[in-house]
Amino acid sequence: MPEVTGVYVYGIVPGDVEADPEARGVGGDSASVTVVHHGRIAAMVSELDLDRPLGTPADLLSHETLLDATAAVVPVLPVRFGAVLTHRQAVVDELLAPHHDEFDAALRELEGKAQYVISARYVRDSVLREVIAADPQISRLREAIRDKPEDATRNERIALGQAVNTAIDARRQADTQAVAEAVAPVAEGVITREPAGEYEAAAVAVLADLDREQELVRKVEELAERRSGQLEVRLLGPLAPYDFVTALRPGE
Repeated sequence: MPEVTGVYVYGIVPGDVEADPEARGVGGDSASVTVVHHGRIAAMVSELDLDRPLGTPADLLSHETLLDATAAVVPVLPVRFGAVLTHRQAVVDELLAPHHDEFDAALRELEGKAQYVISARYVRDSVLREVIAADPQISRLREAIRDKPEDATRNERIALGQAVNTAIDARRQADTQAVAEAVAPVAEGVITREPAGEYEAAAVAVLADLDREQELVRKVEELAERRSGQLEVRLLGPLAPYDFVTALRPGE
């Protein structure tokens, strides 16, 4: 049977952008990335074998890697993972032409900008010591179960866990706000994310000018130094502006 192919769409870029001949997308070495132009905008695409399963971790990584590498050079509007159209003309007819002016305006707003993410995680032993020392109820519950069998102190252990989680949640709200305020002076926009794990202190997405990246790095380094021993802080980026642009889906 002949191979059935479609056109996988990654993102929308300005119309003067040309594809990097070395760029590869979903599907590995055979997935050469090209550009479909229309007016002042264009779409980054590659051919996709529709008989292969789509949605593996490698596919998602390829999608994000291409978008993030693009965002470091030119503005890009991410298209939602898994967007496949029947052929290149369909990319124009169903995606670029109907939304040309809207996409063009959005790309102009993003010119010279990219997303960064500040991730802060509590140092587990440190935060537990702090919440225990700060709350007499937690201290009493901890003493009540010390050196006692789990079965005999089940209720106390449940109450202790709930009290610790509540205390960490309160700290997380304050720490998220502190991270957002620390980077706000060098940001064009700041969005806070929901915590991804029990000991995540903050996840903050920042839209910033690429030429102010070193200022952002210094702000994050200063934060990490101030909270050394309490928080482990990382800066990720530049990334495509996932949090600042509604992910596009062809046909919507």
